[in-house]
Amino acid sequence: MSAVLEHFAAALLDPARPVPAGVVSPRQTPDAKRFAVYRNNVFVSLVGALEKRFPVTKRLVGEEFFRGMARLYAGAERPASPLLFHYGDSFPDFIGQFPPAAELRYLGDVAALEARWLDAYHAADRDALSLADLAALPPESVGALRLVPHPAARLVASDYPIGSIWAAQQSAEVKALTTSAAETVLIVRPGAEVRVHVLPPSDAGFAAALLAGESVMEAALEGGDGFDPGRALVGLVSLGAFSAIDQTEEGSDDTD
Repeated sequence: MSAVLEHFAAALLDPARPVPAGVVSPRQTPDAKRFAVYRNNVFVSLVGALEKRFPVTKRLVGEEFFRGMARLYAGAERPASPLLFHYGDSFPDFIGQFPPAAELRYLGDVAALEARWLDAYHAADRDALSLADLAALPPESVGALRLVPHPAARLVASDYPIGSIWAAQQSAEVKALTTSAAETVLIVRPGAEVRVHVLPPSDAGFAAALLAGESVMEAALEGGDGFDPGRALVGLVSLGAFSAIDQTEEGSDDTD
């Protein structure tokens, strides 16, 4: 990007900067009013993109609070892509460090869930590994098994009940939560619909390890005493968390 464009883009997102060179009135004087209109339109577009990507976050704090927070974020973060549905990848981290939202300690994690939901929605299409595929394996080979995560599979862990909060906000009438416990959420898209599942606490570490490429035997160590890796594995496969059995010798992801 040329220096002229850099200055123009920086001025768009920073009201403290002067009007860029070249933005002039018919009298060839800096046209601050016209540039202010253009700058405002840019902010409106970016805030609108965040509203679409984080509807639950917006609902939790209200429109005025959300738009004020989003506008400050837009002033600090330029879009990395012309596709605005990607905008806001770092918004959950911004929320987590935003002082006015400090009392809502769960808010950044809810936003992270929403960001991963949209990532899953736009992920590549691929058939999910089925229970029949799993059942066809020799039982003695399951321990060494490594699985390829489905392109849409996302895992979000939180100290707060973010899955329950998100689910409660999906209806017009929000019911009071019955839990305050930490939750790990698995987001999948085995077909055309993105689905959000709260995993049993005992399965969270096992799921994270499998999605990170560890074998079933290695991942089972994350479950603790009394953990049943067979049950957990069947559950994750049935939800559509994986797309294939890893056939490579080293156990690296086979995405072909």
